[in-house]
Amino acid sequence: MSTQSASQPTARITSRFDRESNVFDVVAGINLHGKAALVTGAAGGFGAATARALAQAGASVYVADIDIERARSMVTTTLASQPQARMRALQLDLGVQRRVRDFAQTFVREVPALHILVNNAGIMAAPQTYTEDGCELQFAVNYLGHYTLTRLLEPTLRAAGGARVVCVSSIGHRRSDIRYDDLQCRQPPFNTWDAYGQSKTACALLAVAVDQRLRSDGVRSNTLNPGGSLTGLHANLTDDERRRMGWLDEHGQPPARWRPPEQCASTATWLATAPELANVGARYFEDCQEALPWTADDPGVGVKPYAIDPANARRLWQVSATLAGLPD
Repeated sequence: MSTQSASQPTARITSRFDRESNVFDVVAGINLHGKAALVTGAAGGFGAATARALAQAGASVYVADIDIERARSMVTTTLASQPQARMRALQLDLGVQRRVRDFAQTFVREVPALHILVNNAGIMAAPQTYTEDGCELQFAVNYLGHYTLTRLLEPTLRAAGGARVVCVSSIGHRRSDIRYDDLQCRQPPFNTWDAYGQSKTACALLAVAVDQRLRSDGVRSNTLNPGGSLTGLHANLTDDERRRMGWLDEHGQPPARWRPPEQCASTATWLATAPELANVGARYFEDCQEALPWTADDPGVGVKPYAIDPANARRLWQVSATLAGLPD
């Protein structure tokens, strides 16, 4: 880290890790015994890699996923190689507000202090679909479900006495700022990539807003771009579509710049655990470094200013409170 102080650092934050570091590199020497962690979308991909690393460091990890059988299988597989791990599979459907509320109510009752919350779950390239709450599916799952979950888990985060909230965004945020005049993407034509981009901008803004609201209670929150990897996030895309986008070659292999989930998840794991980040919040990271501003010269990296703008974060928070039926 480039600077350390009791208050928010002002210089760009860097680390000894890089894009080749994996989640186990990041937690080497970290002791999370006695701490509880909740990772959403943890049955596979980035979430599973993050959850395994947190468990390796000693945390009691709650593996939350809509596919409970897959989550249980992930826990079983992890315990076979990490018998000391403390993990529990939980079912969480982020796309339905009433189910998020039910989950949070039970979780708060059973887990009095939550030290790490990783809002990781997500979907991409979904067809135009609306939830029972009237929300566009990607906005609902990627963002609004996490908004409500985080809001309802605030008592457990405050009780931890120094909790971390990590919100997984994406370079896809560059596709769209928040479209307040058409938040649910109902105005034709529907573009799934714009809808995805908006949802990932919202994820970044959630981290900014949480940090604004809870830092006085010792809760810090940051956001990140994990980078490209061949995971279940691509479930809505055919192989032909991925080839056209350059995400698969003629042999069915991903681009050389893409990495395994264990490397892509290293930034989220670092944000969740690094002691040097205890007083850092409302920032956007990639490859275990604070991201530079996005430029057209290198469009695959960087953050657009609207995704970490405090005023934008406050506005979205207020709109989301109305959508979720929660007080501002």
